[in-house]
Amino acid sequence: MIKIQIILGSTRPGRNGESVAKWAHQVAKTRKDIKVELVDLADYDLPLFDEPVSPMFAKEYTKPHTKKWSEKIAQADGYIFVTAEYNHSIPAALKNAIDCLYHEWGNKSAGFIGYGMAGGVRSIEHLRGVAGEVRMADVRESLMLSLIHDFEQFSVFKPTDRHEAQLNKVLDQVASWAGVLQPLRS
Repeated sequence: MIKIQIILGSTRPGRNGESVAKWAHQVAKTRKDIKVELVDLADYDLPLFDEPVSPMFAKEYTKPHTKKWSEKIAQADGYIFVTAEYNHSIPAALKNAIDCLYHEWGNKSAGFIGYGMAGGVRSIEHLRGVAGEVRMADVRESLMLSLIHDFEQFSVFKPTDRHEAQLNKVLDQVASWAGVLQPLRS
């Protein structure tokens, strides 16, 4: 069965992404075609990239936190990244978490849920470039959430049937691409 990780990409206290990621996880768990896991970057406490060797060249990790992160990410066939938009881009914690690894991301699918004043559009676009550089195949569909329209008081997420339908389109594509890419990972 295809395993998808929903990665909560903000570690900021009071982050809006936590409720979004938990909601997405609950919706995804109802599906029969995938196995889904919620992965919270805050649980990994990754320092700024601190390995002596670039992960692009070798999986020679020396730090326990990198080994733990590598082991977790290697388990999935695809990812849904829940990303805030901070200053027209992705959170530094998410960029750092991706940069800490290389081979673990390769030939896997990636979908995106963005949130922010403009729906997280710019963070998703930046994340697409980063994903491509570590050899992830990003899917076309994404879910963009406006802090103005989709959250009460800019902080309480209020999902609708429209959001769930769009999330399922993202999940459909991530699952399909994860399956197609499976031979490349073997």
